[in-house]
Amino acid sequence: MSERAFDPSRAAADLAEFAQRAAAMQQALLASSESGDGASARDAVWKQDKVTLYRYRAIARPAGLPPVLVVFALVNRPYILDLAPDRSLIRGLLDAGLDVYLVDWGRPDGGDRFLALEDYVERYLDGAVQEILATQGIGALNLLGVCQGGTFSLCYTALHAPQVRNLIAMVTPVDFRTPEDLLSRWVAGIDIDLMAANGNIPGQLLNNAYLALRPFRLMQQKYVDLVRSGASAAKLAEFVRMERWIFDSPDMPAELFRQFVKGFYQENRLVAGTLEIGGRKVSLRDIGQPVLNIYATQDHIVPPSASVPLAQYLGTRDYTAMPVDTGHIGMYVSAQARDTVPPAIAAWLAARPAD
Repeated sequence: MSERAFDPSRAAADLAEFAQRAAAMQQALLASSESGDGASARDAVWKQDKVTLYRYRAIARPAGLPPVLVVFALVNRPYILDLAPDRSLIRGLLDAGLDVYLVDWGRPDGGDRFLALEDYVERYLDGAVQEILATQGIGALNLLGVCQGGTFSLCYTALHAPQVRNLIAMVTPVDFRTPEDLLSRWVAGIDIDLMAANGNIPGQLLNNAYLALRPFRLMQQKYVDLVRSGASAAKLAEFVRMERWIFDSPDMPAELFRQFVKGFYQENRLVAGTLEIGGRKVSLRDIGQPVLNIYATQDHIVPPSASVPLAQYLGTRDYTAMPVDTGHIGMYVSAQARDTVPPAIAAWLAARPAD
Protein backbone atom coordinates (compact mmCIF):
# COMPACT_ATOMS: atom_id res chain seq x y z
CA MET A 1 0.00 0.00 0.00
CA SER A 2 1.48 3.35 -1.01
CA GLU A 3 1.58 6.20 1.45
CA ARG A 4 -0.15 9.44 0.54
CA ALA A 5 2.35 12.22 -0.06
CA PHE A 6 2.37 15.03 2.46
CA ASP A 7 0.74 18.14 1.00
CA PRO A 8 1.80 21.28 2.92
CA SER A 9 -0.96 23.36 1.36
CA ARG A 10 -3.64 20.82 2.30
CA ALA A 11 -2.22 20.54 5.82
CA ALA A 12 -2.25 24.31 6.23
CA ALA A 13 -5.85 24.50 5.02
CA ASP A 14 -6.92 21.73 7.39
CA LEU A 15 -5.18 23.45 10.28
CA ALA A 16 -6.82 26.77 9.45
CA GLU A 17 -10.24 25.14 9.27
CA PHE A 18 -9.64 23.42 12.60
CA ALA A 19 -8.58 26.75 14.14
CA GLN A 20 -11.73 28.44 12.85
CA ARG A 21 -13.92 25.70 14.29
CA ALA A 22 -12.08 25.88 17.60
CA ALA A 23 -12.54 29.65 17.77
CA ALA A 24 -16.25 29.35 17.00
CA MET A 25 -16.58 26.61 19.58
CA GLN A 26 -14.82 28.74 22.20
CA GLN A 27 -17.19 31.63 21.60
CA ALA A 28 -20.19 29.33 21.92
CA LEU A 29 -18.88 27.86 25.15
CA LEU A 30 -18.15 31.28 26.63
CA ALA A 31 -21.65 32.48 25.69
CA SER A 32 -23.33 29.59 27.46
CA SER A 33 -25.51 30.48 30.44
CA GLU A 34 -26.39 26.96 31.53
CA SER A 35 -27.25 26.69 35.21
CA GLY A 36 -26.00 24.01 37.58
CA ASP A 37 -29.31 23.27 39.28
CA GLY A 38 -30.49 20.36 37.15
CA ALA A 39 -33.32 20.16 34.64
CA SER A 40 -36.28 19.09 36.81
CA ALA A 41 -38.41 21.28 39.08
CA ARG A 42 -37.86 20.69 42.80
CA ASP A 43 -38.41 22.27 46.19
CA ALA A 44 -36.15 22.52 49.22
CA VAL A 45 -38.02 20.83 52.08
CA TRP A 46 -35.37 20.58 54.81
CA LYS A 47 -31.98 22.05 55.59
CA GLN A 48 -29.29 21.53 58.20
CA ASP A 49 -26.04 23.47 58.05
CA LYS A 50 -25.02 23.34 54.36
CA VAL A 51 -27.02 20.19 53.58
CA THR A 52 -30.34 20.55 51.76
CA LEU A 53 -33.06 17.99 51.11
CA TYR A 54 -34.95 18.49 47.85
CA ARG A 55 -38.21 16.94 46.72
CA TYR A 56 -38.88 16.79 42.99
CA ARG A 57 -42.26 17.78 41.63
CA ALA A 58 -44.31 14.95 40.19
CA ILE A 59 -44.66 14.71 36.40
CA ALA A 60 -46.56 11.40 36.13
CA ARG A 61 -49.32 9.49 37.86
CA PRO A 62 -48.01 8.32 41.27
CA ALA A 63 -46.87 4.71 41.36
CA GLY A 64 -48.09 4.34 44.95
CA LEU A 65 -44.67 3.29 46.25
CA PRO A 66 -42.65 4.60 49.21
CA PRO A 67 -40.50 7.62 48.31
CA VAL A 68 -37.00 7.23 46.94
CA LEU A 69 -34.19 9.18 48.63
CA VAL A 70 -31.18 9.65 46.33
CA VAL A 71 -27.78 10.02 48.00
CA PHE A 72 -24.89 11.21 45.83
CA ALA A 73 -21.15 11.59 46.47
CA LEU A 74 -19.46 14.69 47.90
CA VAL A 75 -16.72 14.99 45.29
CA ASN A 76 -18.98 16.39 42.57
CA ARG A 77 -22.35 18.10 42.53
CA PRO A 78 -25.47 15.93 42.19
CA TYR A 79 -26.97 17.71 39.18
CA ILE A 80 -25.23 15.15 36.95
CA LEU A 81 -28.22 12.96 37.86
CA ASP A 82 -30.53 15.54 36.23
CA LEU A 83 -28.25 17.10 33.64
CA ALA A 84 -30.85 17.63 30.89
CA PRO A 85 -34.42 16.47 30.24
CA ASP A 86 -33.18 13.72 27.91
CA ARG A 87 -30.12 12.92 30.03
CA SER A 88 -31.60 12.53 33.48
CA LEU A 89 -31.77 9.63 35.89
CA ILE A 90 -34.06 11.76 38.07
CA ARG A 91 -36.44 12.48 35.19
CA GLY A 92 -36.60 8.78 34.38
CA LEU A 93 -37.61 7.96 37.95
CA LEU A 94 -40.22 10.74 37.90
CA ASP A 95 -41.59 9.46 34.58
CA ALA A 96 -42.17 6.13 36.33
CA GLY A 97 -44.34 7.85 38.94
CA LEU A 98 -41.83 7.62 41.78
CA ASP A 99 -41.71 10.21 44.57
CA VAL A 100 -38.07 11.36 44.44
CA TYR A 101 -35.99 13.19 47.04
CA LEU A 102 -32.31 14.16 46.84
CA VAL A 103 -29.72 14.99 49.50
CA ASP A 104 -27.48 17.86 48.37
CA TRP A 105 -24.38 18.04 50.57
CA GLY A 106 -23.68 21.65 49.62
CA ARG A 107 -20.22 23.22 49.53
CA PRO A 108 -18.15 22.65 52.70
CA ASP A 109 -15.82 25.48 53.73
CA GLY A 110 -13.08 25.91 56.31
CA GLY A 111 -15.58 25.86 59.15
CA ASP A 112 -16.52 22.30 58.19
CA ARG A 113 -13.03 20.80 58.25
CA PHE A 114 -13.78 18.66 61.32
CA LEU A 115 -17.01 17.14 60.00
CA ALA A 116 -16.63 13.37 60.14
CA LEU A 117 -18.25 10.28 58.67
CA GLU A 118 -20.53 10.18 61.70
CA ASP A 119 -21.83 13.68 60.88
CA TYR A 120 -22.74 12.75 57.33
CA VAL A 121 -24.32 9.39 58.09
CA GLU A 122 -25.86 9.90 61.54
CA ARG A 123 -26.72 13.61 61.44
CA TYR A 124 -27.29 14.70 57.87
CA LEU A 125 -28.43 11.52 56.13
CA ASP A 126 -30.47 10.37 59.11
CA GLY A 127 -31.93 13.87 59.47
CA ALA A 128 -33.10 13.79 55.85
CA VAL A 129 -34.58 10.33 56.29
CA GLN A 130 -36.43 11.32 59.47
CA GLU A 131 -37.82 14.42 57.74
CA ILE A 132 -39.27 12.33 54.93
CA LEU A 133 -40.70 9.68 57.23
CA ALA A 134 -42.29 12.27 59.50
CA THR A 135 -43.85 14.40 56.76
CA GLN A 136 -45.18 11.39 54.85
CA GLY A 137 -46.29 9.48 57.93
CA ILE A 138 -44.48 6.27 56.95
CA GLY A 139 -42.05 3.94 58.68
CA ALA A 140 -39.53 3.26 55.92
CA LEU A 141 -38.42 4.61 52.53
CA ASN A 142 -36.42 3.43 49.54
CA LEU A 143 -32.76 4.45 49.50
CA LEU A 144 -30.78 4.94 46.28
CA GLY A 145 -27.08 5.51 46.92
CA VAL A 146 -24.73 6.55 44.11
CA CYS A 147 -20.93 6.11 44.15
CA GLN A 148 -19.62 7.38 47.52
CA GLY A 149 -23.25 8.09 48.41
CA GLY A 150 -23.89 4.39 47.88
CA THR A 151 -21.23 3.55 50.45
CA PHE A 152 -22.85 6.00 52.87
CA SER A 153 -26.21 4.34 52.13
CA LEU A 154 -24.84 0.88 52.88
CA CYS A 155 -23.52 2.13 56.21
CA TYR A 156 -26.79 3.88 57.01
CA THR A 157 -28.90 0.84 56.17
CA ALA A 158 -26.72 -1.43 58.29
CA LEU A 159 -27.18 0.92 61.25
CA HIS A 160 -30.83 1.92 60.64
CA ALA A 161 -32.40 -1.08 58.92
CA PRO A 162 -36.00 -0.39 60.05
CA GLN A 163 -36.02 2.98 58.22
CA VAL A 164 -35.02 1.50 54.84
CA ARG A 165 -37.58 -0.50 52.88
CA ASN A 166 -35.41 -1.32 49.85
CA LEU A 167 -31.80 -0.43 49.09
CA ILE A 168 -30.39 0.37 45.65
CA ALA A 169 -26.63 0.71 45.24
CA MET A 170 -25.45 2.32 41.99
CA VAL A 171 -21.77 2.28 40.90
CA THR A 172 -21.00 1.82 44.58
CA PRO A 173 -17.57 0.77 45.85
CA VAL A 174 -17.73 -2.03 48.41
CA ASP A 175 -14.40 -3.85 48.20
CA PHE A 176 -11.86 -1.03 47.97
CA ARG A 177 -8.76 -3.18 47.46
CA THR A 178 -9.31 -4.98 44.17
CA PRO A 179 -6.43 -5.07 41.63
CA GLU A 180 -8.42 -3.04 39.07
CA ASP A 181 -9.04 -0.17 41.49
CA LEU A 182 -6.46 2.43 40.44
CA LEU A 183 -7.56 4.92 43.09
CA SER A 184 -6.89 2.35 45.79
CA ARG A 185 -3.40 1.68 44.42
CA TRP A 186 -2.64 5.38 44.23
CA VAL A 187 -3.54 6.19 47.81
CA ALA A 188 -2.06 3.03 49.34
CA GLY A 189 1.21 4.74 50.31
CA ILE A 190 0.00 8.28 50.99
CA ASP A 191 0.20 9.73 54.49
CA ILE A 192 -3.46 10.70 54.73
CA ASP A 193 -3.13 12.11 58.26
CA LEU A 194 -0.50 14.56 57.06
CA MET A 195 -2.49 15.43 53.94
CA ALA A 196 -5.63 16.21 55.97
CA ALA A 197 -3.74 18.16 58.64
CA ASN A 198 -3.56 21.20 56.35
CA GLY A 199 -7.31 21.69 56.10
CA ASN A 200 -10.03 20.73 53.64
CA ILE A 201 -9.00 18.84 50.54
CA PRO A 202 -9.43 21.03 47.44
CA GLY A 203 -12.09 19.71 45.12
CA GLN A 204 -9.93 20.44 42.10
CA LEU A 205 -7.21 18.18 43.49
CA LEU A 206 -9.67 15.31 43.82
CA ASN A 207 -11.11 16.02 40.39
CA ASN A 208 -7.65 15.98 38.82
CA ALA A 209 -7.05 12.56 40.35
CA TYR A 210 -10.16 11.22 38.63
CA LEU A 211 -9.22 12.81 35.30
CA ALA A 212 -5.73 11.35 35.53
CA LEU A 213 -7.19 7.84 35.44
CA ARG A 214 -7.73 8.36 31.70
CA PRO A 215 -5.72 11.50 30.95
CA PHE A 216 -5.82 11.63 27.14
CA ARG A 217 -9.45 10.61 26.75
CA LEU A 218 -10.75 12.87 29.52
CA MET A 219 -8.49 15.91 29.05
CA GLN A 220 -7.58 16.20 25.34
CA GLN A 221 -9.38 13.84 23.02
CA LYS A 222 -12.89 15.02 23.84
CA TYR A 223 -12.06 18.62 22.87
CA VAL A 224 -10.50 17.60 19.58
CA ASP A 225 -13.47 15.36 18.80
CA LEU A 226 -15.90 18.18 19.61
CA VAL A 227 -14.20 20.65 17.28
CA ARG A 228 -13.94 18.11 14.47
CA SER A 229 -17.59 17.16 14.79
CA GLY A 230 -18.94 20.62 14.05
CA ALA A 231 -21.48 20.06 16.81
CA SER A 232 -24.90 21.65 16.71
CA ALA A 233 -26.03 24.25 19.23
CA ALA A 234 -27.88 21.55 21.19
CA LYS A 235 -24.81 19.33 21.31
CA LEU A 236 -22.69 22.28 22.39
CA ALA A 237 -25.08 23.05 25.22
CA GLU A 238 -24.93 19.42 26.30
CA PHE A 239 -21.12 19.51 26.19
CA VAL A 240 -21.05 22.70 28.26
CA ARG A 241 -23.33 21.23 30.91
CA MET A 242 -21.07 18.20 31.20
CA GLU A 243 -17.89 20.28 31.36
CA ARG A 244 -19.40 22.56 33.99
CA TRP A 245 -20.24 19.54 36.12
CA ILE A 246 -16.84 17.86 35.70
CA PHE A 247 -15.01 20.88 37.04
CA ASP A 248 -17.61 21.80 39.66
CA SER A 249 -15.90 20.00 42.54
CA PRO A 250 -16.58 21.17 46.11
CA ASP A 251 -13.85 20.85 48.70
CA MET A 252 -14.08 17.85 51.01
CA PRO A 253 -13.96 18.25 54.80
CA ALA A 254 -10.51 17.23 56.00
CA GLU A 255 -11.66 14.82 58.71
CA LEU A 256 -14.21 13.11 56.45
CA PHE A 257 -11.54 12.71 53.78
CA ARG A 258 -9.09 11.26 56.30
CA GLN A 259 -11.60 8.79 57.67
CA PHE A 260 -12.93 7.75 54.28
CA VAL A 261 -9.58 7.20 52.56
CA LYS A 262 -7.97 5.47 55.54
CA GLY A 263 -10.97 3.45 56.64
CA PHE A 264 -12.22 2.37 53.22
CA TYR A 265 -9.42 2.58 50.65
CA GLN A 266 -6.37 1.86 52.78
CA GLU A 267 -7.83 -0.49 55.40
CA ASN A 268 -10.93 -1.84 53.58
CA ARG A 269 -12.90 -1.86 56.82
CA LEU A 270 -16.35 -2.13 55.23
CA VAL A 271 -15.79 -5.67 53.97
CA ALA A 272 -13.42 -6.57 56.79
CA GLY A 273 -16.22 -5.91 59.29
CA THR A 274 -14.09 -3.53 61.35
CA LEU A 275 -15.76 -0.23 60.44
CA GLU A 276 -17.33 1.81 63.24
CA ILE A 277 -19.42 4.96 63.00
CA GLY A 278 -20.29 6.83 66.16
CA GLY A 279 -19.04 3.94 68.27
CA ARG A 280 -21.33 1.43 66.50
CA LYS A 281 -20.04 -1.42 64.38
CA VAL A 282 -21.15 -1.37 60.74
CA SER A 283 -21.89 -4.89 59.52
CA LEU A 284 -23.23 -5.49 56.02
CA ARG A 285 -24.76 -8.71 57.41
CA ASP A 286 -27.31 -6.51 59.15
CA ILE A 287 -28.74 -5.50 55.78
CA GLY A 288 -31.63 -7.93 55.40
CA GLN A 289 -33.91 -5.94 53.11
CA PRO A 290 -34.01 -6.34 49.31
CA VAL A 291 -30.92 -4.96 47.57
CA LEU A 292 -30.48 -4.00 43.91
CA ASN A 293 -26.83 -3.55 42.91
CA ILE A 294 -26.41 -1.61 39.65
CA TYR A 295 -22.85 -1.39 38.32
CA ALA A 296 -21.19 -0.23 35.09
CA THR A 297 -19.16 -2.81 33.21
CA GLN A 298 -16.81 -0.13 31.80
CA ASP A 299 -16.38 1.84 35.02
CA HIS A 300 -12.85 3.23 35.48
CA ILE A 301 -13.59 4.88 38.84
CA VAL A 302 -15.51 2.08 40.57
CA PRO A 303 -14.56 -1.05 38.61
CA PRO A 304 -17.05 -3.93 38.61
CA SER A 305 -14.71 -5.93 40.85
CA ALA A 306 -15.26 -3.29 43.55
CA SER A 307 -19.07 -3.50 43.35
CA VAL A 308 -19.88 -7.12 42.52
CA PRO A 309 -18.62 -8.59 45.84
CA LEU A 310 -21.46 -6.87 47.71
CA ALA A 311 -23.60 -10.01 47.38
CA GLN A 312 -21.31 -12.13 49.54
CA TYR A 313 -21.35 -9.73 52.51
CA LEU A 314 -25.08 -8.99 52.84
CA GLY A 315 -27.58 -10.67 55.11
CA THR A 316 -30.44 -10.45 52.62
CA ARG A 317 -31.82 -13.31 50.54
CA ASP A 318 -33.35 -10.88 48.06
CA TYR A 319 -30.38 -9.65 46.05
CA THR A 320 -30.35 -8.56 42.41
CA ALA A 321 -27.28 -7.61 40.37
CA MET A 322 -27.76 -5.40 37.33
CA PRO A 323 -24.75 -4.82 35.05
CA VAL A 324 -25.05 -1.95 32.57
CA ASP A 325 -22.72 -1.76 29.56
CA THR A 326 -21.52 1.79 30.14
CA GLY A 327 -19.00 3.81 32.14
CA HIS A 328 -19.22 5.54 35.49
CA ILE A 329 -20.65 8.83 34.22
CA GLY A 330 -22.49 7.05 31.44
CA MET A 331 -24.64 5.46 34.11
CA TYR A 332 -26.27 8.87 34.60
CA VAL A 333 -26.22 10.43 31.14
CA SER A 334 -25.90 7.81 28.41
CA ALA A 335 -28.86 7.00 26.18
CA GLN A 336 -28.64 3.31 27.07
CA ALA A 337 -28.75 3.98 30.81
CA ARG A 338 -31.59 6.47 30.35
CA ASP A 339 -33.69 3.90 28.55
CA THR A 340 -32.96 0.95 30.84
CA VAL A 341 -31.96 1.98 34.37
CA PRO A 342 -34.92 4.09 35.63
CA PRO A 343 -37.54 1.62 34.30
CA ALA A 344 -35.60 -1.26 35.85
CA ILE A 345 -35.47 0.51 39.22
CA ALA A 346 -39.18 1.28 39.10
CA ALA A 347 -40.07 -2.30 38.15
CA TRP A 348 -37.82 -3.72 40.86
CA LEU A 349 -39.42 -1.49 43.49
CA ALA A 350 -42.94 -2.26 42.24
CA ALA A 351 -42.27 -5.95 42.79
CA ARG A 352 -41.44 -5.16 46.41
CA PRO A 353 -44.27 -2.84 47.55
CA ALA A 354 -44.72 -1.64 51.11
CA ASP A 355 -46.59 -3.91 53.50
